[in-house]
Amino acid sequence: MIWLLACSGQLTEDQLKDPQVCADCHPAHVEQWTGSMHAYAAEDPVFLAMNARGQEETDGALGDFCVQCHAPLAVMSGATTDGLNLDDVPENEKGVTCYFCHMVEDVTDDHNNPLVLAADTVMRGGIANPMDTSAHDSLGSGLHNRNNADSASMCGSCHDIVTPAGVHLERTFAEWKDSQYNADFSGLLQTCGSCHMQGYDGAASTEPDSPERRVHDHSMVGVDVALTEFDNIEEQTAAVQKALDTTLLASLDVVDNGASAVIELTLENTAAGHAFPSGATQDRRAWVEVKAWRDDELVFEDDTWWFGERMLDADGEEVHMFWEAASTEGELLYPPTSLTDESNHAVNTYLIDGGLPDRVEALVKIRPMHAEVLDDLVASGHLDPSIPEAMPTFELASSKVSWSVDD
Repeated sequence: MIWLLACSGQLTEDQLKDPQVCADCHPAHVEQWTGSMHAYAAEDPVFLAMNARGQEETDGALGDFCVQCHAPLAVMSGATTDGLNLDDVPENEKGVTCYFCHMVEDVTDDHNNPLVLAADTVMRGGIANPMDTSAHDSLGSGLHNRNNADSASMCGSCHDIVTPAGVHLERTFAEWKDSQYNADFSGLLQTCGSCHMQGYDGAASTEPDSPERRVHDHSMVGVDVALTEFDNIEEQTAAVQKALDTTLLASLDVVDNGASAVIELTLENTAAGHAFPSGATQDRRAWVEVKAWRDDELVFEDDTWWFGERMLDADGEEVHMFWEAASTEGELLYPPTSLTDESNHAVNTYLIDGGLPDRVEALVKIRPMHAEVLDDLVASGHLDPSIPEAMPTFELASSKVSWSVDD
């Protein structure tokens, strides 16, 4: 029905804002997006809880800081000013929608969603020579072309966050800019879209005579997943696992010191185009589990080496809510800055008393949001107690290493 309307004349701005209208000609892309965290952004119970608490504890001074990224069209239209009324906001203005991304014509800064949307009905995309359609005008845009370095600014500037207090809380874009993946010579450039929007051959639309091109997955997989009932949640979770499975490389060595043994574990960030973890590192927790056995008895276990950050207030005390933060500290695994850089390595040693073990195993795990933050939101009455139980823990396949005395 919508397709017939489109064919009778170009879609209006209101129609273009509705992802379900887009689905008529772009069903695969909309299906992928429907299960993405971009689609879930305004539904996420942790976002809703944290924003509600932040508005209360700052007496509303938080304003649109959170919702400007989680429901940017609603902020632009004036449908919300603080995100507290999202239940009353039109569905097509919630989350990060097709219209929001494909209407971007300029990027004016490097953080906190500095995207400028065009005041027209021209949909912008990464195809340099888009075909004429009856639904809308189209324009090839370097900001949307994942093979163009400028495209990273469109994605990255929404994934670098500076708080009202001036704390650089999320630095994914900055981390990428300092890495070898931001190479200015052919063959090495890897933008956000290169990793998070995998390419495949197919038609960009169902319009008659739409040619086969290189199109891209709109699931935009990261590390976060939906925590409540949501479309494609199993597929999205599996895709997150697949991406994480090749992120780190681990190596293990054990040295016999007679009465004791030393385990040396090396981790390398080999596949993330930014730090590991990245994004909301103050909320994330990645940690290493190391176990050793002797005569089939567990004689050593350690899980104290972790990656992520803590937020500190002005007095140096740890806090869990970003509006209280004056600084951050922690350990991250950064990507290499060049082909010869080894700063992506991190090494930790463990001492085992009693001599050489028979077997040692190590493994890296990550939770998108660690329990202390979630428990804090539950305790304050802003988060449903069932949500922490839904938060997954991922194991990174490429980090699983073992050592045996028989080897």
